[in-house]
Amino acid sequence: MFNAASTSLFSSSFPTESSPLARYGWTSELDELFVPLAEAGLLPARITRVDRGQCDAVLADPETGELRTVRLDTRPVGDADMINCPCTGDWAAVDLHAQPMAAVSALLPRSTAIIRKVAGKRSDGQVLAANVDTVLIAASLAADPDLGRIERFLALAWESGAEPLVVLTKADLVDDAEFIRADVESVAPGVTVLVVSAESGEGIDVLRACAPGTTVLIGQSGVGKSTLTNALVGADVMTVQEAREVDQKGRHTTTTRELIPLPGGGVLIDTPGLREVGLYGGEGVDLAFADIAELAEGCRFHDCSHHTEPGCAVRAALEDGTLPQRRMDSYLKLQRENEWIASRTDARVAKARLNKWKAITKSMRAAGGPVKR
Repeated sequence: MFNAASTSLFSSSFPTESSPLARYGWTSELDELFVPLAEAGLLPARITRVDRGQCDAVLADPETGELRTVRLDTRPVGDADMINCPCTGDWAAVDLHAQPMAAVSALLPRSTAIIRKVAGKRSDGQVLAANVDTVLIAASLAADPDLGRIERFLALAWESGAEPLVVLTKADLVDDAEFIRADVESVAPGVTVLVVSAESGEGIDVLRACAPGTTVLIGQSGVGKSTLTNALVGADVMTVQEAREVDQKGRHTTTTRELIPLPGGGVLIDTPGLREVGLYGGEGVDLAFADIAELAEGCRFHDCSHHTEPGCAVRAALEDGTLPQRRMDSYLKLQRENEWIASRTDARVAKARLNKWKAITKSMRAAGGPVKR
């Protein structure tokens, strides 16, 4: 921990919205949350990159007040489950005097978190980014956008608590960008859909204006996320590989989630391409399919399953073509995923409770005392 002199020095440079950390998203609300941690001699920092057991974070130097990046040990809080482990975008309390290296002592509560189900049959969640204001969903115009995948990304974004924004990249490669945008807008109710080209600069200024604060960039590999990041930053901060000649798809280049400051203010979190986008429950699906939810309000029965009930407004919309069958199928598929996650989560909680009770019972019996439930 800090000695008395260093603690006093830290208190005099406690960050406010006018401090260097403000450009990374520090607010007066975070000031209040950090008071007890500051009294313990810890420094606030924002995690910019996470590796196994360690991370990079930016903080204001307690002596100079200038921003600097430090390498930190995350193991003091690394025994938590995957959702509560440090991730890019987290605000952390840092002990610079920890041994054998400076360490993350605690994480501040997250305002938002993008959580997906881990790959495979497991039902655990993985945090992709924390404390995000805008989720920028990138899809390439070099091929017909996968509407079902965009719907899945939108559900993921809405569930995080952040604001989704769809960006159609590589507009310089097509002549019908506006027609494609109309198709995407039909599956993204209430969401802004922009057409941009990092090559020509089309739409980049509008995109910057639409994404203040902290923005995370997500999408499949090859849709141009790294190129878009370089365009927004105004410098080649991310490695970019040439697109394949056969389909103009880019190659996988980003390997970790990294937080990058933007020249006009705010920060951007670039992420690796997502092959699997498993949902982790919640209300994101209902928000992504707000048009179906609105139709359902016209059903005769409030608990209508939209299958065989009379007076079903959703089925009526399917029959007259107002609601495409593809979109309804996508909605039902994501709803089933949510139900599966909920059932697995309940089972996991029940198992943990049972294991805890078994441990207590075993301990009491070993001590020769009564076991009361």
